[in-house]
Amino acid sequence: MANDLSTPLTGRRRRRGPDDQPGSRRSLPIARILAALILLIAAGFALRVTLVNDPEGGRPSQTTSIASTRNANSIANRVATDPVTITADPGQVPAGSSITTLDAKASTPPALPDGFGALPELTEDTRDGPIPRVAANGETPFAAYSRAAASAAPEGGPRIAVIVTGLGINEQGSLDAIDQLPENFTLAFAPYGKTLPSTVATARAGGHEVLLEIPLEPFDYPENDPGPQTLLTGVEPRANIEKLFWLMSRFGGYAGVINNMGARFTASETDFGPVMEELGMRGLGYIDDGTSNRSLAAGLAETNEVPFSRADLVIDANPAREPILNALQNLETRATETGAAIGLISALPISISTVAEWSQHLADKGITLVPVSALMQ
Repeated sequence: MANDLSTPLTGRRRRRGPDDQPGSRRSLPIARILAALILLIAAGFALRVTLVNDPEGGRPSQTTSIASTRNANSIANRVATDPVTITADPGQVPAGSSITTLDAKASTPPALPDGFGALPELTEDTRDGPIPRVAANGETPFAAYSRAAASAAPEGGPRIAVIVTGLGINEQGSLDAIDQLPENFTLAFAPYGKTLPSTVATARAGGHEVLLEIPLEPFDYPENDPGPQTLLTGVEPRANIEKLFWLMSRFGGYAGVINNMGARFTASETDFGPVMEELGMRGLGYIDDGTSNRSLAAGLAETNEVPFSRADLVIDANPAREPILNALQNLETRATETGAAIGLISALPISISTVAEWSQHLADKGITLVPVSALMQ
């Protein structure tokens, strides 16, 4: 007994550590267990892809034959290959009228009337398309495309030019206006229509002089935006010239340009000057719409030898028949007093029909309707 009590404990068992205290638990290696589980899952996924050979990873999918339905729609096939006749309900078509048969395959743009496209000798090719230039013999687009030679008033009587603006965006509306208006009305086309070359050529073949509308920055830009490629103040002159080239390339055969808005731009000599210089170098005329008394167009046109004139009156500021007729009467009075007057009118149907009717009685009043080039310096 005495020997047992005096024997050193180290010889009989190990000393307890902190984890061997009564009531304590041994901690588990949780991080190692999680890492092993992740590796096991990854190995299982790789094994499945290898053995099953499913690139979609088991996602549900279904294969449908597209080619099998290629000829299933007989109506669509006829539209793609044959002329199509559309028959409407009798209640939708007035009695005695008919539906025109259309060729659904026809996609070729209409041919230009002979001799009314842009003249090659007056055309310069650019990356945006052909734009006007002075010919090698010195002939200018203004001289070539204007109708002033046949527009002299008899015995020096009063002359009136009427410019119809906003044409070209609506093709059918533009063609209707061309059909209604007698020759010598001047037609100004916006540079955004899809069929401008053919529509403009139709206008010229109908005896109309043509202008290009160019969008210029107004004071409240961009809240009031005249359209894409608007020429702006405060930018490098080259940037505006590049926009001008794009605008000029939309169609050919125009004698000059007219501003669309632009009260801020036309009041800035720094910005407007290079544009007017370019117009002079290319032999084009310029019409100021007369809506801004701060415009520098007259002085810049004279400096750059650009044929120029300024509109006297917006005819359809109130687009109704009676106000339009009253404005036309004022235009007649001005022409009688000064010898000439220029009016602007939009391409609204009421404006076109009213001014077309008015023009039929001008000769009885001793007034001649002339293209605007006849009144440009």
